[in-house]
Amino acid sequence: MKSRIALALLFVLIAAPAFAADAPAPAPSDAQKSFTTMKSLAGEWEGTVTVPEAPEMSGSKMHLSLRVTSRGHVLVHEFQEAGTPLDATKYDHPVTMLYVDADQLTLVHYCDAGNRPRMTGKMSPDGKTVDFEFKDISGSTDYHMHHSLFTFIDATHHTEEWTFMMKDKPIHAHFDLHRVN
Repeated sequence: MKSRIALALLFVLIAAPAFAADAPAPAPSDAQKSFTTMKSLAGEWEGTVTVPEAPEMSGSKMHLSLRVTSRGHVLVHEFQEAGTPLDATKYDHPVTMLYVDADQLTLVHYCDAGNRPRMTGKMSPDGKTVDFEFKDISGSTDYHMHHSLFTFIDATHHTEEWTFMMKDKPIHAHFDLHRVN
């Protein structure tokens, strides 16, 4: 009797994954759809920055590297001024990580200001923008990235708007980027 129960249990354990494999996959969440769109930006990009509140910063040539890692679960976003070495002790080199956390598209910006603001994003109904709103921060709040907007123009062109807070004064940076690979 015990061997029949054990055999039946073994059959259920072996057969269950086979039946589960036939079940249709659940529809992707809005966060997953947004993340899939963001991952389409993976590659190398170059362009210029415009900073209306600080014209002396406008016109700088920027290099952006976007790569998918962690088996497709994370998008790494790395900015640097074009032509500068990867030396974080001398040059700005912010890193931003994007991923899906439960039902939210999440962005964590590892800022040169020494903090880590976290934002959540939503894609526009037309699928042309992903807008990230400030959620919370680890570290000082005096100087921090507060907002980001990605606009998809075509497969080789996108823009990014980043808002940096200097205490209570917003500084807006507009990046016009073109794919180089």
